[in-house]
Amino acid sequence: MSDAVLRVGVLGCAGIARRRMLPAMTAAPGIEVVAVASRDAAKAAETARTYGCRPVTGYPELLALDEVDAVYVPLPAALHERWVAAALRAGKHVLAEKPLTTDRARTAELLTLAHGLGLVLMENVMFVHHGQHEVVRTALAEGAIGELRAMHAAFAIPRLQDADIRYDADLGGGALWDVGVYPVRAALHFLGPELRVAGAVLTEGDGRRVDTSGAAVLHTPEGVTAQLTFGLDHPYVATYELWGTEGRLTVERAFTPPADFRPQVRLRRADGAQELPLACDDQVANTLAAFVRAVRDAQGGEEARDGRADVLRQAELLEEIREAAGLAASDLGVRREDGER
Repeated sequence: MSDAVLRVGVLGCAGIARRRMLPAMTAAPGIEVVAVASRDAAKAAETARTYGCRPVTGYPELLALDEVDAVYVPLPAALHERWVAAALRAGKHVLAEKPLTTDRARTAELLTLAHGLGLVLMENVMFVHHGQHEVVRTALAEGAIGELRAMHAAFAIPRLQDADIRYDADLGGGALWDVGVYPVRAALHFLGPELRVAGAVLTEGDGRRVDTSGAAVLHTPEGVTAQLTFGLDHPYVATYELWGTEGRLTVERAFTPPADFRPQVRLRRADGAQELPLACDDQVANTLAAFVRAVRDAQGGEEARDGRADVLRQAELLEEIREAAGLAASDLGVRREDGER
């Protein structure tokens, strides 16, 4: 693909697709939303009408369309493996919601399949594309807090409605898969791929079949630690803090800041505190731009190769956290059937 517009189809009418991704796609340069599919014809028609594209009943029917170059997959996590693989085998590039799968071996298989077919497979972890984190990386590299010693990261949200799919074990629900991905990826982003899991706890809320809260301790070979907390039954928290020998850096609204939010990155040292100057940024638009750039390179280029490595290491760490907490992947009981949020 050169500079042609990337024609995208959407598999499912999930809330995140309707609230965030479809509006961003229709506004993004280099992208045209050409079709949206649902198992429910009425839902497909309603969503397609809103975004001026073609409604399609059934996911295989959308994947058969020649006018679709790439697909966005916002289905529940337990369904990603089947439909991402089907999209790749249909010759489509794929942007899939996180986590790519709930099993590291299956994640590796999908990444290998995409690479072998010369297609881009990108996991939709958007916060890494926000400019505030590059500012933090630069500050670390310049020694703003001395030698890095520890990281604390947390992402938690208030209790959801009982029928929410994030409480459904059969669809890959649970706090680790839904919100735990963020602090894990933040630790990977700043501390590197040699992170190891020292211990973890996952707790099921009353009457739930999935974990609703959790914590993990990770460490690098050099002994830099990462303390991660996440949950589905908490006040809203989305932050991380990096501690060094001479100070600390704190990021508020680290994972889901809206495009008009001015980032707040605070540097504290013995000689005082200051906020680093940052401008508003749109991580959704940045993520879509990164996807388009990757597709325009036949093999995804260096950016996509680095992304594949991060996706796989993230999948390994998530599974290691489950194992450390005594919940192996085989205990999930996820079903491999159709479904959408």
